[in-house]
Amino acid sequence: MKHLPPSQWLAWLPQLSHEIWILALGRLLSQTGSGFTLFYAPIFFVNQVGLSATQVGLGLGSASLSGVVGRFLGGSFADSQFWGRRRTLLLATVISAIASFVLAASGNFLVFVLGNLLMGLGMGLYWPATESMVADLTRPDQRNEAYALNRLGDNLGLGLGVVLGGLLIGATGAFRALFVIDGLSFLIFWAIIFWAIAETNQETSHPPALKGWKQALQDQQLLIFVAVNILFTTYIVQVSSTLPLYLTNFVPTGTQKGFSPITISALFTWHLAFSVICQLPIARWLNRFSRPQSLMLSAAVWAMGFLCVWATGVWPVGQLIWAILSMAVLGLATIAYLPSASSVVAELAPPTLRGVYLAINSQCWAIGYLIGPPLGGWALDQSATIAHGFWLALALTVLPAILILRHLEPPRRQSS
Repeated sequence: MKHLPPSQWLAWLPQLSHEIWILALGRLLSQTGSGFTLFYAPIFFVNQVGLSATQVGLGLGSASLSGVVGRFLGGSFADSQFWGRRRTLLLATVISAIASFVLAASGNFLVFVLGNLLMGLGMGLYWPATESMVADLTRPDQRNEAYALNRLGDNLGLGLGVVLGGLLIGATGAFRALFVIDGLSFLIFWAIIFWAIAETNQETSHPPALKGWKQALQDQQLLIFVAVNILFTTYIVQVSSTLPLYLTNFVPTGTQKGFSPITISALFTWHLAFSVICQLPIARWLNRFSRPQSLMLSAAVWAMGFLCVWATGVWPVGQLIWAILSMAVLGLATIAYLPSASSVVAELAPPTLRGVYLAINSQCWAIGYLIGPPLGGWALDQSATIAHGFWLALALTVLPAILILRHLEPPRRQSS
């Protein structure tokens, strides 16, 4: 049997600069550490530290507040002459590492809040800088796959971290070790950035921070995108915050009220695995469309996913099949959205203001996480009719999203 040389069987991989691959590897390592703590922090701080569920909720929510400040500073720092992308990333990883060690040592509510405030600040600084760096290192035709590769590193890392964290807890019960490992992963990421990534912001003009934000907030195309992007981020939040509870409490499964925790865990593992497998092929396939068209396709797939969730709750038979289909379709919607959204903003932004523009894109996530959980929680606190209808309502909101995205399409050239 003839064996193909590595140059051929690896040819399907994106042809990107080595810095993009190094950045994706760093993100995989740091997100592995974050996956260690993602699901286990509330359990640890309620059951072992002794905080109330309300205190834990307030503490975790405080990270969103500092994250807003971090995104503002991160966008401005990334575009500045002194900080640039690289120094901002180094600062972000150091602050995140310190936050993890503070959480590891936390024994009361105030220290817990301090750790979360630091983590939110670090993550806020991180996102505009890393998204700007990807844009700097790629041509427009490469960005979809470059952003997809970095999201692939994020998803692989989170999934690996959740699995390894569960194994560590099951074997040792050492919850505090999870936060120490998270901190060490950020320090490893810091070392990768320090030794392997050079500054990518080569612009000679550096507008004052407030002037840059003012210019960005006067960009009508950006504001049009922000309006629809808040919808997309709200959709993503529903998958992680509302859908698990809906599948538990509102899906009739014979003698049971809903799916068991093991089944729900398996469904979300399938969702993550399917997203990882499809991430790069979907990003490459979407290159044949404009960025707004890619987002319109994502919006249509979101609508199909929400309809499948609705069918899971109301269809008299085959609930598990509908649930499996729902998780796959929602995974496709997510992976079509993520790289396309970052690419849209990177291409709207003047090179001197990429950090600020991408910080505004990141702020949409903060708004989505502010709106999404209370909205979904309210719907599930109502009657079963409203809980089921909530997914139909979400599907209908895709129509205005598509209409808004049409305004981002570049004007067609008239044939002579």
